[in-house]
Amino acid sequence: MFIQQLYTSCLSEAAYYIESNGESVLIDPLRDTTTYVELASKRNTTIKYIFETHFHADFVSGHLDLQERTGAPIIFGPLTTTSFPVTIAKDGEVFSVGDCTIEVLHTPGHTLESTCYLLKDAGGKPHAVFTGDTLFVGDVGRPDLSSGDLAIEDLAGMLYDSLNTKIKTLPDDVIVYPAHGPGSACGKSIGPETETTIGAQKISNYALLAENKKAFINAVTEGLEAPPDYFFINARINKEGYDSLEKLLAKSLNPLSAVDFDRKMNEEAKRIVLDTRNAEEFVDGYIPEAVFIGLNGRYAEWAGSLLPFDHSILLVTEPGKEKESIIRLARVGLDRVEGYLNGGMEAWRKANFPIDLIINIEADELAMDIPFDKNLLVLDVRKEVEFAEGHVKDAMNIPLETLKDPGAMAILNESDNIYVNCGSGYRSVIAVSLLKRQGFHNVRNLVGGFDAIKKEKSIVIEKESKALN
Repeated sequence: MFIQQLYTSCLSEAAYYIESNGESVLIDPLRDTTTYVELASKRNTTIKYIFETHFHADFVSGHLDLQERTGAPIIFGPLTTTSFPVTIAKDGEVFSVGDCTIEVLHTPGHTLESTCYLLKDAGGKPHAVFTGDTLFVGDVGRPDLSSGDLAIEDLAGMLYDSLNTKIKTLPDDVIVYPAHGPGSACGKSIGPETETTIGAQKISNYALLAENKKAFINAVTEGLEAPPDYFFINARINKEGYDSLEKLLAKSLNPLSAVDFDRKMNEEAKRIVLDTRNAEEFVDGYIPEAVFIGLNGRYAEWAGSLLPFDHSILLVTEPGKEKESIIRLARVGLDRVEGYLNGGMEAWRKANFPIDLIINIEADELAMDIPFDKNLLVLDVRKEVEFAEGHVKDAMNIPLETLKDPGAMAILNESDNIYVNCGSGYRSVIAVSLLKRQGFHNVRNLVGGFDAIKKEKSIVIEKESKALN
């Protein structure tokens, strides 16, 4: 038996490759399937099945592309309905993989079709359970993402039953392999590890420690932030199908000269210029009105959260990063890339097209400006919970994810001298690019974010009262 977790940090997503005696299966594959096919080929195995734990909301799964490449059937759990042919497994059904078996455990709650897969060794002993979004390290799946008419409390009640009848009853030494790790919005507070055991979760997971169903429902539904809008788009794509990544790349890997790029950029209003370079390069010069989302951060998540799905995209990348930029957008269903700037920003500069800049400000400069600038406004784009735990005195909080709506900027004045900070500096550059796109040009980016601000003793930091309790 061989198990490999294939973890994608920028999405906090884990796919799994399981192998036994010349046969292998994939669980919850990403859309770019080459890694899986190459792994099976390297290990000289045949991919026999493609298992999906549910309709994922935070990424477009690779089940269709992987089936096309391997011929392996796609397996979903009970209550699944799709627009393409799949095998709907029964609760308790067993699939063989070499000398091992995989048992289907239908665990509705996160979604109606949510299913876990219990791997047993050649002797029939439970070895590991692949829990999808049903059980995480230190958390459980949020019950507010399912399509249908069920209330969040109804799904939470189902999740309680699933965990108590199907998961907690497994032996304590069974390894738990979830679909997500820390940073994923599919749970409230997922722990730092990407695997655990049933026994460890029974003594440490707040949801599994709930004394009854009512307490469980209250615990898992309290304090849930609204999910990103693209979650519902991705779930629909996974249910209805999509074009192959090969076709998408053939259409999107379209090199454009600076002249052609400029022409396309101005052809229609529903077009976004997306710059995926590092923040340091972006602030030193970028195409006016371009949106920055750098590849070196949680690129796909922020792209899905901030970019409109009905707009075409033109890319500016570091030369050689065009394909990666397109593939990682495709992971969250952003498929409308029309091309990229051939030669990158150097080609744009050589063509003498306009360039915009972002002013970077160090924390010590902010400290000097605060006492004297009556129009100074510190705009903190971190999440509300981060802001509550500590921020510059009198700062305004507009979380980055809300800035996709220009109406969120209506409370800002053009006369304000806006200093933008996040936690460490990545999100603030995104925010400044969005603000400048909407016509706010008296804007500065705080280098190093709140991490740097905290080190300046002359800057007054305050907390929200709710964070003090």
